[in-house]
Amino acid sequence: MTKGDLEIHVLADSTGETAVRLARAARAQFPDAPFEIIRHPRLGRMDAMVKALNTLKERSDRPIAVFFTLVNAELRSLVINACTDLGLPYTDLMGDALAALEKISGHTADEVPMRPVGVEADYFVRISAMEFAIRNDDGAMPAALRECDICLIGASRSGKTPLSIYLGYLGYKTVNVPLVPGIEPPEELFGIDRWRIVGLTIDAERLLQIRSRRVQGLGGFGTRDGYADLVQIYDELDEVGKIQRRLGAPIIDTTGLALEEAAARIIDIVDERARKAGSQLRRPAGQLRITP
Repeated sequence: MTKGDLEIHVLADSTGETAVRLARAARAQFPDAPFEIIRHPRLGRMDAMVKALNTLKERSDRPIAVFFTLVNAELRSLVINACTDLGLPYTDLMGDALAALEKISGHTADEVPMRPVGVEADYFVRISAMEFAIRNDDGAMPAALRECDICLIGASRSGKTPLSIYLGYLGYKTVNVPLVPGIEPPEELFGIDRWRIVGLTIDAERLLQIRSRRVQGLGGFGTRDGYADLVQIYDELDEVGKIQRRLGAPIIDTTGLALEEAAARIIDIVDERARKAGSQLRRPAGQLRITP
C-alpha cells in the first residue's frame, strides 16, 4: 500500500483533538500500516455534518475507519446510520463515555457542543506551573529550585525545556538546569530533595543532529567550541553523567522517546522516589494517582 491508502476520519463538534490523540495512539500499534488521519471539526450543525458524511460517501471505496466525538445524540445516531449504510467501521468515543457518567450520576448529559473543559481549579494550577517552567528555563533563577516539584538536569538540547513545559501543562512545577562540563552546577541544586531530580541523556549522534540544525539556523557551524562536534559531545555526555551520578539522579534516555512517554516516566520515577524517601510528590488539582 502507498501512503494514505488507509484513512481514519475524525468527526467532532469541537476541534477533534481528543479523537485525533486517540487515533494516533491506536495508529502507533500498527507501525507497518500507513494510516492518514483526516479531521472534520466543528460539526455541531446538521448541515455541516451532512457535508462531512457526503465526503465519507465519496471516499467510501477506500479503507476508512471513523472516530467521532459528538455530544448530541441525534448527530451520533446520524453518523452511526451513515457508517452502517456505507459499511465503514466506526467508534463512538463520546457516546459511551456520556452513557457511563449518566448511569453513575443519575443525571442526563446537557449535550452542549464546544463547552469549555478544564476551566476549573486545575486549569489555573496548570497555567501557573507552565509560567513557572518558562521563568525557570535553563536554571535562570536558581533560588526557585526550592519551589519545584520536579527538577530536570542534563546537557544542552537533551529535551529539558519541552519536557519542563509539558510537565507544567500537567500541573507540575518543573525547573530544568543545564549541566556544562567545567562549570559547577548552582549550589542550590544540591540543597533540594534528591528525589525531585531526574537526569536526562540522549544518544550522542542524535544530539549532534539537533545541535547542528540549531547552529545552522543561527548562521554558524558550531565546531569551534565543540557544541556540535561528535567527539566532544561524547566527552560532554560522560562529564554530565558524572554530575548526574553525584546528585544521585536516575537517568532517562530521551532518544526517540515521545514527549508524553518521557513525562509519564519522569512522574512515575519521582513519585516512587518520593515515597521511598517518606515524602510525596504534590498532586496537581483534579488528579489522583493510585499506586499498587
